[in-house]
Amino acid sequence: MSRSPEYFMAEALREARKGLYSTHPNPRVGCVIVRDGEIIARGFHAVPGGPHAEIEALNALPQGDARGCTVFVTLEPCSHTGKTPPCADALVAARPQRVAVAMQDPNPQVAGRGIRRLREAGIAVEVGLLEAEARALNPGFIRRMVQGRPWLRVKMAMSLDGRTALNNGLSQWITGAPARRDVQFLRAQASAVLSSARTLLDDDAALTVRLSAEELGQTVPLRQPLRVILDARGELGGSERLFEQDGDLLIVGGPDTVFADAVAGRAEILRLPLDARGRIDLQALMRALAEREINEVHSECGRRLAGALLQAGLVDELVLYLAPSLLGDAARGAFDLGEISIMSDRQRLDILEMRAVGHDIRISARPVQTAR
Repeated sequence: MSRSPEYFMAEALREARKGLYSTHPNPRVGCVIVRDGEIIARGFHAVPGGPHAEIEALNALPQGDARGCTVFVTLEPCSHTGKTPPCADALVAARPQRVAVAMQDPNPQVAGRGIRRLREAGIAVEVGLLEAEARALNPGFIRRMVQGRPWLRVKMAMSLDGRTALNNGLSQWITGAPARRDVQFLRAQASAVLSSARTLLDDDAALTVRLSAEELGQTVPLRQPLRVILDARGELGGSERLFEQDGDLLIVGGPDTVFADAVAGRAEILRLPLDARGRIDLQALMRALAEREINEVHSECGRRLAGALLQAGLVDELVLYLAPSLLGDAARGAFDLGEISIMSDRQRLDILEMRAVGHDIRISARPVQTAR
């Protein structure tokens, strides 16, 4: 039975997902080459500076010849020279009969030029096959290229009555081991993990990925995301567990924040403007992270920063882990949104997914409006 074009593009997307944790700051891209209804070569982009998906697939061709073949690729072939030569030129040289592209590259350096290069060489090009699925694979890359800021996820673990910590700040452990392991995969696919000094002082968190490359299902070395800590008051001392871990560390303060010598000596310092309440300007933070080629930010923070990110309209997804327990009125809530006096000012959400993780429930949701 003959297979549909959608089947082959789905296989290319399957290839692209192999780079889910390792391609930062590049997009995740997969490619398959089809001849006579059969896949004869596959490839995916694994690490920045390494071969792109199209090159990996072309190199895997049994005879090195793509004549008469159809190439299915999840993102428009690049047309510029970066760390690697243009993939569009390599495809022109290989002479496939047709190229199916899931989505156009939002990178202004490409933005249709790769497609045009192929067509000018006489290669038939189809664009838009399984585009929604391809876009869902690279939300951060697209957001950074189109809007100049990263895509942001906020993760929270809470009791069924919406409490994230006891009144004294203790929060370990609200959820069970399976949920905590699940969070490691979210950290691993992010370009950066964002938190606040206050959260770190309460939890003594390390914010690193505690899974191996093998556990992530990848053959390249583990990449630790950049850890970004907001510390407008200079509360960190430099002896916290955070500073003892592998991976880059960025401490963000205000123009006049005084940092301990141990902090300045063990982390990069970034100074940004403060808002009227003396907190880091979150819009400026997102622009600064985009300039560092940060695609996706995963935030694990307390109620104040989580609420501020929501109110600033910066949250693209909430991942909430609900534990089957109650902590009571004195415990800390999840989001500081100020006083909401009328129901129309509430923060509304679209539920994207609900599933069990061990004994806990994981809810993925998208904010649909700000609280005020």
